[in-house]
Amino acid sequence: MPALSPAATPALKAEILAEALPYIRTFSGKTFVIKYGGNAMTDPHLKDCFARDVVLLKLVGLNPVVVHGGGPQIENLLARVGKKGEFVQGMRVTDAETMEVVEMVLGGQVNKEIVNLINQSGGKAIGLTGKDANFIRARKLLIQKKDAPLGDVIDIGQVGEVTQIDPSPIALLDQGDFIPVIAPIGVGELGETYNINADVVAGKLAEVLKAEKLVLLTNTPGVLDKAGNLLTGITPAQVDDMVSDGTLSGGMLPKISSAIDAARNGVKSVHIIDGRVEHCLLLEILTDHGVGTMIKGH
Repeated sequence: MPALSPAATPALKAEILAEALPYIRTFSGKTFVIKYGGNAMTDPHLKDCFARDVVLLKLVGLNPVVVHGGGPQIENLLARVGKKGEFVQGMRVTDAETMEVVEMVLGGQVNKEIVNLINQSGGKAIGLTGKDANFIRARKLLIQKKDAPLGDVIDIGQVGEVTQIDPSPIALLDQGDFIPVIAPIGVGELGETYNINADVVAGKLAEVLKAEKLVLLTNTPGVLDKAGNLLTGITPAQVDDMVSDGTLSGGMLPKISSAIDAARNGVKSVHIIDGRVEHCLLLEILTDHGVGTMIKGH
C-alpha cells in the first residue's frame, strides 16, 4: 500500500492520520487480543513492523494483549534433539520430552524475543506464561476420533484445554501501561504443565477480557472459499458449513474454532488477517483497508 512507503507525500500521510482518527476515538480504552504467529514471527522486517504496530496501538489509547505461538522454532529445536513433530487435527502431540522443548522455546526464547522487540520499539512489554500466578488453568485435552463413537478419543500427551483464565494479571499490567505478551502454556490442578494451542488461548482470553476484537495473524490472506477466493466478511453459521464440507481443515481448524467461540461469546468481531502484509495490524484496525476476513460477533 503506497500509504506506508517512505516516499508518500506529507499530504498523503496527513490523510492517513485523519482516516485513523475515528477508529482511535471509537476504540480508545478497548482491549484487543492479538495472536501473533506465522511469517510475521520469522521474517525480520515483519517482526519489526508488528512490534511498531503494537506500540502505536498502545500509544493511541488501545490495550493490545499479545498471545504468541512458536511452531517453527519448536520444530527447529525438536529436530536438533532428534525428534520429529507430529500433529493430530491441527494439535501438536506432546510427550514429556517434547513438553520440555515446548516450554523452553515458548516460555523462554520466543516470549523474551517478542518482549525485547516491543521494548526496542518504545513499548513496555512484560512476558507471562499461564504458570505465572496460575493465570491459565488447564486440563488434559482428549481429541474425539473422527467418525468414531462418542468417547472414542485420542490421547496426544501433555496438550491442554483451558478451564479457567484469571483476568487480574492482565488488568494490572494494562493499568501500568504495560503490554502483556503471553506464551500459551497452562498449569493443571497438580501443577502439571500443558501445551495449549495459541489460537485457543487467544480466543479464550478474548472472551474473558471481553475484548473489542480478537485478531489472528496467519500465513494466508484470510478465510478462503473452495475456489480460493478471500471471504472478507462471514458469519459463524457460514463457518460451520465450511468446516462440515471440508473447505476448512488441518491447522486452520483450531484457529477457526477459537474464532467462532469468541464471536459467539461476547467478542465483538474476530479478524483472521494476512500476517505477511507489512503493518497488517494498523491496516486492519485503524484504516478502511482490511487485510483479511472479519467474523462478526453476536
